[in-house]
Amino acid sequence: VALDYIGKRGATVGVPRDKRIRYARDILPKEMLPHVGTGEFCETKKAYYFGYIIHRLLLCALGRRTEDDRDHYFNKRLDLAGPLLGSLFRSLFRKLTKAVKGYVQKCVDNGKDVNLQFAIKAKAITSGLKYSLATWNWRQANAAGTRAGVSQVILLNRLTYASTSSHFRRLNSPIGREAFFYQGKLAKPRQLHNSQWGMMCPAETPEGQACGLVKNLALMVYITVGSAAYPILEFLEEWVTENFEEISPAVIPKATKIFVNGCWVGIHRDPEMLVRTLKKLRRRVSIVYILFFFG
Repeated sequence: VALDYIGKRGATVGVPRDKRIRYARDILPKEMLPHVGTGEFCETKKAYYFGYIIHRLLLCALGRRTEDDRDHYFNKRLDLAGPLLGSLFRSLFRKLTKAVKGYVQKCVDNGKDVNLQFAIKAKAITSGLKYSLATWNWRQANAAGTRAGVSQVILLNRLTYASTSSHFRRLNSPIGREAFFYQGKLAKPRQLHNSQWGMMCPAETPEGQACGLVKNLALMVYITVGSAAYPILEFLEEWVTENFEEISPAVIPKATKIFVNGCWVGIHRDPEMLVRTLKKLRRRVSIVYILFFFG
């Protein structure tokens, strides 16, 4: 019943019940909390993570926990050119495969031969990439997930080397267009936050409506790239980290939750010892990972 309820809100109107359920079974592992896992046997992890989110929300609603500061840089992530182009290509490729699937289905239903020249539009991905790079809209205008101002058709600042370097490090806060045009007095996101120390330039920002929303990274800043989580997960297994299949929910409040790259991987009964071990290994350059522990 629950899968049918989800399928009704995602699938096309008039689709049979079995197809709706199949659609829901397909979309839940891939689209809901994909960072926790997209393969088989990840339902338990997702259920625990979903419960953790709801628990945090309830604590905040009851006043037992303060709201997270959305302007703190710990709660933000930088999307660089690689991930941005990757997500754009992924959406265009998904659109192309959907069009091919629709064409093949139509041919099968009508009893016609499948012609790949008509099925695959040769310039679909190329024109999509060109459109996003030539306009302000990242993805097609008015489509879901469209972001404005990612690519800019403006001249590169070449007055000095420092100005060119600063221009390359420009950031755009994803606060929505209404902040630029309708909410001119929205002050909190524009203010200089303490957590930006050493990472953001405190002076380089445009005047006018975009003041404080368009920032620049410091000239000497270095952005670290991601690394594989598999070795650290192996290390945590060796150091008596209990995963969800081994524990009872009643044990969780008495232990420390362990997150790796935003994914809750289990609990540990002696977090002080684990932190000391990780620090020793990091100082010996045995591991180069950052873990976040939440009690």
